[in-house]
Amino acid sequence: MSDDRTLRVALAGGGAFGAKHAAALKRIEGVEVAAVVSSSLDSARKFAAEQGVGRAVASLDEVLAMEDVDAVVLATPTPLHAEQTLACLDAGKHVQVEIPLAASLADAEACLEAQRRTGLVAMVGHTRRFNPSHQWVRRRIQTGQFDIQQMDVQTYFFRRTNLNALGAPRSWTDHLLWHHAAHTVDLFAYQTGSPIVQANAVQGPVHPELGIAMDMSVQLRAANGAICTLSLSFNNDGPLGTFFRYIGDTGTYIARYDDLVTGKDEPIDVSGVDVSMDGIELQDREFVAAIREGREPNSSVAQVMSCYRTLAALEAQLDAAAG
Repeated sequence: MSDDRTLRVALAGGGAFGAKHAAALKRIEGVEVAAVVSSSLDSARKFAAEQGVGRAVASLDEVLAMEDVDAVVLATPTPLHAEQTLACLDAGKHVQVEIPLAASLADAEACLEAQRRTGLVAMVGHTRRFNPSHQWVRRRIQTGQFDIQQMDVQTYFFRRTNLNALGAPRSWTDHLLWHHAAHTVDLFAYQTGSPIVQANAVQGPVHPELGIAMDMSVQLRAANGAICTLSLSFNNDGPLGTFFRYIGDTGTYIARYDDLVTGKDEPIDVSGVDVSMDGIELQDREFVAAIREGREPNSSVAQVMSCYRTLAALEAQLDAAAG
């Protein structure tokens, strides 16, 4: 499409991440949030009013029938991601889906096949690729100033009841492996520039009501010899979030979302790394740029597929241990 035409993007999902994308898209020149969809028409109208969007609709099908909508951002519940990604591509819409692309390898592979068939931009919200903190580390790797020997990652939440990031009841169950581990599995291979050749996992007891393991440990080894140790928990009562420790040959760096410090807790200024300090905005800017330039985006479905293959192998390992 031409660079001067307004790109009309529809947003599906009126929750915490839908709000992040709505705010981010408004900061991108030449982009209009054309419509929003949520779990109900009333919910969509409320979300549209909060975000200053003029059009609220009852279903994704309505959006996909709109000829003036170019692209869709999916910030919907994980169980809907693959099905909705396929629907967007089949309707001729470029699509960015929040992480994870799918909750099974078969569904992820179906999305890749649809992208290849349609030739449309299909991108997954692996935000860690875009956070300025991780971009800063990546640049040092690319310029030969730093090599990763180990990534030590902690992903900790307190989710003994089914609540979302805003503390509201959730209609679906989050997952340590297919969602939260996906961030680190993808980032490890991306930052090392080397495929994962060994992956092991163990998990704690399954929650009697939520039906998921609340604690998990993952070990990864890349072909170049770098290793990753990932600890995940929904039982951890603070501090919350994901903390990445990069242990390398010339230093240690700790990334907390968009902030970065040395191993001695000395702050590193990453404000000049990109045009924004907001990883979601940078992710959305890449999506828009890829559509305008007719190219594959960073974090495309094709690029992240190896992550989902690793997750499937880990799931098979966990199932065999439980069986």
